[in-house]
Amino acid sequence: MMDLHALGQFVVVARLEHLSRAAEELHVAQPSLSRTIARLESELGAPLFDRVGRLRLNEAGKVFLRYVERSLGELDAGRRAVAALTGGESGTVRLASETFLTLTGPLGAFKRAHPSVEVELHQMGAEEMARGLRTQEVDLCVASQPYPPEGLEAVRLLDEEVWVVAPLGHPLAGRSSVTVGELAGESFVATRRGHWQRRLLDRLFAGDGLAPPRIVCEGDEPSATAILVAAGLGIGLIPDMARRSATRAPVAWISVDSPDCRRVLTLLRHADSPPTGAARLMHAALTGWDWSGGPV
Repeated sequence: MMDLHALGQFVVVARLEHLSRAAEELHVAQPSLSRTIARLESELGAPLFDRVGRLRLNEAGKVFLRYVERSLGELDAGRRAVAALTGGESGTVRLASETFLTLTGPLGAFKRAHPSVEVELHQMGAEEMARGLRTQEVDLCVASQPYPPEGLEAVRLLDEEVWVVAPLGHPLAGRSSVTVGELAGESFVATRRGHWQRRLLDRLFAGDGLAPPRIVCEGDEPSATAILVAAGLGIGLIPDMARRSATRAPVAWISVDSPDCRRVLTLLRHADSPPTGAARLMHAALTGWDWSGGPV
């Protein structure tokens, strides 16, 4: 029978594809780690890495890694399920999202209602979230665009308009609405590729047959978009939730004449692993929150 400790070490080596860095992260001697990998390969009857030049995970290694991650994730889920059954309203829930500003209201209410539950927050892109759910690295994810539910259960939390914001005094600032075509040639402040705001912007332009938008500033935190727009760097896309905020930046809000210019906030979990314990409490809190203004 394979050693669980050895499987965990294999995952780290596979992720880093570098023995010395893996040994350093695992706090073990490199020769000992090399012997562990060699024993695994011997048990499997196949090499897991190519060793020509630098260490590379081969096809057999990639296949094995998927099964190991899934198995270790299931074991961890089992440990947490037992802890949830014996611990009542305690334990830990691991929640992932592209941005946490959207979640400040429901998370604050959750902590007041369940002070003994520890909340771990992980900032991830949509593809990372799906992988994290499938490997049991996170319990729940809040995605800001519809995501293919393959193996996942999705609950829609909010469907809201996304606006164009422009600096006060910008030629578009006096308009109540614009078409996507009228945005061509404008300078955009945007998030990096993979974030929902950037994916939406690219999708709107592609849907109208336009060349990709001209990005003059891109970053990781969507909350900075309105601030940078207000400073005059360009225009950007901001969801309606931010428009309702009392602390919103001084910018002009312009409706986009497109039914696709919307944000769909979706709560995701693994379809085969119903939430238990702390994750179940968080799932109920997020689905029971009134996203238009406060708790139901």
